[in-house]
Amino acid sequence: MKAKDIKLAELVDFQDGKIDLHGRRLVLHSLHAFAQFRKDIVETAGMHNARFLFTRFGNYWGRADAAAMKRIFHWDSFEEWLMAGPVMHNIQGVCKPQVNEFSFDKENGRFFMNVVWIDSGEAEEHLIEFGLSKEPVCWMLTGYASGYASFCTGREIFFVEKTCVAKGDKICSAVGKDRESWGEEQIKPYMAFFKSEDIHKKIMILTEELKQKTKEIEQQREKIAFFEKKSMVLPAEVHSASFAKALDTASRAAPFDTSILITGESGSGKEVLARYIHKLSSRATAPFIVVNCAALPETLLESELFGHKAGSFTGASKDRIGLFEQAHRGTVFLDEIGEISPLLQTKLLRVLQEKEILRIGENTPRKVDIRIIAATNRDIKKAVAENKFREDLYYRLAVIEIEIPPLRERPEDILPLARHFVSKISEKLKIKKLRLDSSCLDYLVRYNWPGNVRELENAIERAAVLCRNNTIRPSDLPANIIHKQEQDKLSIPSPLLPISEIERMHIKNVIDSVKGNKSEAAKILGISYATLWRKLKETSR
Repeated sequence: MKAKDIKLAELVDFQDGKIDLHGRRLVLHSLHAFAQFRKDIVETAGMHNARFLFTRFGNYWGRADAAAMKRIFHWDSFEEWLMAGPVMHNIQGVCKPQVNEFSFDKENGRFFMNVVWIDSGEAEEHLIEFGLSKEPVCWMLTGYASGYASFCTGREIFFVEKTCVAKGDKICSAVGKDRESWGEEQIKPYMAFFKSEDIHKKIMILTEELKQKTKEIEQQREKIAFFEKKSMVLPAEVHSASFAKALDTASRAAPFDTSILITGESGSGKEVLARYIHKLSSRATAPFIVVNCAALPETLLESELFGHKAGSFTGASKDRIGLFEQAHRGTVFLDEIGEISPLLQTKLLRVLQEKEILRIGENTPRKVDIRIIAATNRDIKKAVAENKFREDLYYRLAVIEIEIPPLRERPEDILPLARHFVSKISEKLKIKKLRLDSSCLDYLVRYNWPGNVRELENAIERAAVLCRNNTIRPSDLPANIIHKQEQDKLSIPSPLLPISEIERMHIKNVIDSVKGNKSEAAKILGISYATLWRKLKETSR
C-alpha cells in the first residue's frame, strides 16, 4: 500500500448518526465553533496551559492515526506508513501538508523532516478569535506530527513550528527531529507540552480493543449473512509507465489508417484499447464492429466477414452483406486473429492489400473502406516461424504492434481500475453510493490477477451484488483473492516449471474448483470457451 492511494470514501464509513473509521468513531466539528472553544480554554486556563492541552490533544490524535494506519493497511515500506500521516491531515481537512525534506536512519534513530502546512485550519481558528499572535499557534498540528512520527519510529520525535500564518508569516512550517538531534538545550523549552507516556499506553490498549472489535463485527456480518441466506467497470486513471506507453503509441497511431496488431494475455483489455483507437480516429462516428475469430467455425466466419450470394451454399436463401461491408468507413476489430484458417488468412490479406472483398458465390470484387485492428493472445511470431500463420499477413497486420502488459506487471493500475469499476457497476446495477472499503485494497493489490482486467471487473461486480449497506468488504470478494497464499501455490507451483506447465495446472485447478463446468471456468479465466477448448486439446497431446 502507498500513502497516496488512501481515499476518504474507502477509509471512512458514513452511517446515519455515525462516522466510523474501522471501529474508531469520528465527529465533524465546525472551525468557528472550535475557534470559540480555543478562546474559552485560553481565557479559562491561560495561554501556556491551553497550548499544553491542544498539543496533547494533537499528540493523542497523531498516535491514534498512526496505529490505525498500521492496523488497517500493509505498507510497501516504513516510509509509506510514515507519509500516511500528512495524507491523513490532508483528507481530514486540517491543512494541506507538503513534506519538503525527510530522512530517517533506523540504525542510530536520527530523524529529520521539514514540512509546510498550507491553509492551516488551526491558524485560522486563532486569527478568528485573537488576531495576530506573537508566537506560532499550530499546537495541535505539531502535537499530531510529533505523536504520529513517534509512534511509527518508536522514538521521541518532536516537531517545532518555525513560521505561522497566525503571527503574520506567509506560511505555516515546522521541523521535526529526534530528541538527540535537537539537543537538550534546544528542545527543553518545548518538552512540557509533549508529555505522552500515558497516551502511548492508551493508544496500544485502544488498538487491541479495535482489532478485537473488528473481528467481532466481521463475525456478526457472517452470522447475518447466514440467516439472510437461510430465509430467502479507458476511462480509469493510468499510473503505470508500461500501460501509459501503450496508450501513447495507440493515441499517436489512431489518426492514421495504419493497421494495428494488439497483443496481450486474455482479459488484458485489447478490445478496450481498440475502441480507444477508434474513438481517436477520423472514423469515430462510423461503426466499430467486433469479430471473435475463435468463436465461429471457418465457413460461418467467412460468411460473416465477407457476406454471400443467395444460393451459394445450402441455407443461403438470400444475399447477405458481410461485416466488412457493414463497417463501411469504420473499424473492424478482429479478436483472436491467430485462430483463423490458412484459407481465411489468404482472403484477409487481399482485403488489406487491395481494400476489396469477394462475397461467397460472387466473382466481382467490391471495394471496402475500412480500418482493421487485430488482436491475439498467442505468440504470433512463433506461429509464423512454425508456418501456422502467414508471414506476409503478419507484417500487413502489425504495421504498428502494441503489447498490453498483464495486470500483474502494472500493479499501480489495480486500484484506479477497481475504483472505476465500482463507479461503472454502481450505475449499471443502480446501487446508489456503492463504495469500496479500504480493507479490500491490500487484497486487490496483492492478488496476481491471472484473468487480468476482465477478472478484476468480474470480481468487483460479484462483490457489488453480494455486499451489504452498499459497501464492498473483503468477505464479498471471491475466495481465491482473499486466500492469496493458497492462490499463489495454485498459480505458481514451482519456479522451475515451464510456463506451459504452470498454465496447464492453473486451468486444471480452476476447472476442478467449478466441478468441471468449462463454461464457468472460461469466464473465471477470462477467455472464450473456444480458447479454453483449444488449450485443453493442446495440453492433452
